[in-house]
Amino acid sequence: MALPVIKKNKSDPVWDQILDEANYLSINEPLLSSMVHSSILHHNSLDQAISYRTANKLSTAEMSEQMLREISDEAMRDGDIISYARADLIAVNERDPSCHSLIQALLFFKGFQAIQAYRVGHWLWTSGRKDMAYYFQSRVSEVFSLDVHPAAVIGFGIMIDHAHSIVIGETAVVGNNVSMLHSVTLGGTGKQDDDRHPKIDDGVLIGAGAKVLGNIKVGHCSRIAAGSVVLHDVPPYKTVAGVPARIVGSAGCSQPSVSMDQLL
Repeated sequence: MALPVIKKNKSDPVWDQILDEANYLSINEPLLSSMVHSSILHHNSLDQAISYRTANKLSTAEMSEQMLREISDEAMRDGDIISYARADLIAVNERDPSCHSLIQALLFFKGFQAIQAYRVGHWLWTSGRKDMAYYFQSRVSEVFSLDVHPAAVIGFGIMIDHAHSIVIGETAVVGNNVSMLHSVTLGGTGKQDDDRHPKIDDGVLIGAGAKVLGNIKVGHCSRIAAGSVVLHDVPPYKTVAGVPARIVGSAGCSQPSVSMDQLL
């Protein structure tokens, strides 16, 4: 079978690798070739592919794929969004042991897809289009089981493993190169309408089911053990565990979010 013609961009090695993986997948799994072509090979860049995938996933009878694609394309013209997306994609591929290719994360991993849809919603929020931003939040929650407020601030290099039942509140801030597992909550502690959600610094690893509550700071390169309830500030390079969480030792390494070592 002849290989399809693919348009490579030598200035973007990540996109070139995705094209190679898409070509291989379409040849070796013909039943997926139509999806691979429409999602990847039909496009000229990573931002176009992510925009298409976002619109395809979030569209409904009330909001067409074409309309959402136009919104996503407009958001993608913000250079930071695609730069952050590229860092997210690499993070998932490097940190998730079940991820064996960039295309796998792009097409099939809902954590990556949900964060990219959130980024469009956040762009809408900061552009003053709050009702449309709420639409994106609602659809992301319905489709991916992640509820991330569009006002929340999330950095680059984010890896959300399994990505089920994640809640990130309105005034939460998540730094760069953070990893978290399923059922994590970055929430408030009451009904106050102010700065009420956690601030997660760079390089933090948050274990499955952990709850970080209130306007507290989790210091850079720290670890939160699975199932913990964190109610107070966490210093940098520490591991906390328990209900309520307390410091149980050092983080164990300089980059816990990259090593993904969750053993105490």
